[in-house]
Amino acid sequence: MPDFQYTARDSAGKKVAGQIAAATEREAVRMLAGQALFPLDIKTDSKATARKSNKRVKGQTMAQVYGQLSSLLRSGVPLLRSIKVLQKQASNDTLAFVLGEVHSQVEEGTNIADAMAQYPKVFSEVCINMSRAGAEGGFLEDALDRVAKFTEQQEDLKGETIGQLAYPVFLGTVGSLLVAGLVIFFVPKFGDMFDNLRERGELPIVTDWLLAFSESLRTIWAFVGVLVILFGVVAVNNYFQTDTGKRTRDLIKIRLPLVGKVFLAFAVARFCRVLGTLLQNGVPILKSLEISSQASGNRIIAGAIDNATDNITSGESLSKPLAQSGYFPGAVVEMISVAEESNTLDNVLIEIADNLEKRTARQLSLAVRLLEPIMLLVMAGAVLLVVIALLMPVIKMSSAI
Repeated sequence: MPDFQYTARDSAGKKVAGQIAAATEREAVRMLAGQALFPLDIKTDSKATARKSNKRVKGQTMAQVYGQLSSLLRSGVPLLRSIKVLQKQASNDTLAFVLGEVHSQVEEGTNIADAMAQYPKVFSEVCINMSRAGAEGGFLEDALDRVAKFTEQQEDLKGETIGQLAYPVFLGTVGSLLVAGLVIFFVPKFGDMFDNLRERGELPIVTDWLLAFSESLRTIWAFVGVLVILFGVVAVNNYFQTDTGKRTRDLIKIRLPLVGKVFLAFAVARFCRVLGTLLQNGVPILKSLEISSQASGNRIIAGAIDNATDNITSGESLSKPLAQSGYFPGAVVEMISVAEESNTLDNVLIEIADNLEKRTARQLSLAVRLLEPIMLLVMAGAVLLVVIALLMPVIKMSSAI
């Protein structure tokens, strides 16, 4: 429920101010009257409302919410009552607030998908689009059940990937700190020792570069460099918040070496799963394509699907424009083409999504496992380079003696 700031007078005529939570302004007035307060001014506490609605809710929590809402609807519980039950059960303040807001808007006649769309940090695009299709097609409980399973699957994969990345990230962090400590605090102690070799021009170039790099890290320019990097990161992040930046980011994601294919495969799998689910539930193909293009989570893929939608409107097949886009694997396009001819597109799309997700998950797991020895080799190589750069002039001086 939103928070309202109020100014009122009590039964003794004393002016009081405070805050009250209510679904609407009219309900807030009624609640104040029940407290023997006569309201003079009531307004929404926009800061408190924004603070509550701008927080994210964990994916696993949302998967449970979707599943519970689906179960309640299947059991014949009306939508408004189902949302109210979930709101009362919610242990997360943000989730309870957002569910209260969704309940109020649905009660006033707003479509549940439109109400969810006002809280993009809580409800995913897949949930919003699937809920819209489910509400329009009369299969909201099935749509929410599929969203719950999809969200849980995505969260399991994310958790597994993060768990596998923990050790390589730890290695990289510790190794970087070790190398930085060597270069900043240990290497400079050899500078005076190697001055004679530098004057005679006999100092190895690797050692000279290492000493120069160490000296640069100890000056003000290192601090300036860090500030420039931080400023660049903030600028790039702000650019990625724009529409053009989001398209650029999505294009970079699918064209990155090694991991680009993983991002692309997951986007195609999401599109196939949502499109197949919608077709199975009787949603017309043009409407299904419109919803599933946004559910892919990648604007480049969504653009290719939108072009395919235009071609279907003019009577062409789906597989041809997808193949021409260059973003869909040949095997996927071929399976879609055969499915269109045999009129089994909905089932085949679900099968494609299952296969893509399983294969990509295995590839991702293998890539993460390979990252660990790679990080060890990189860190060992960096330390070895520092040691060699310092030992070469020492060996040369020993030979001269």
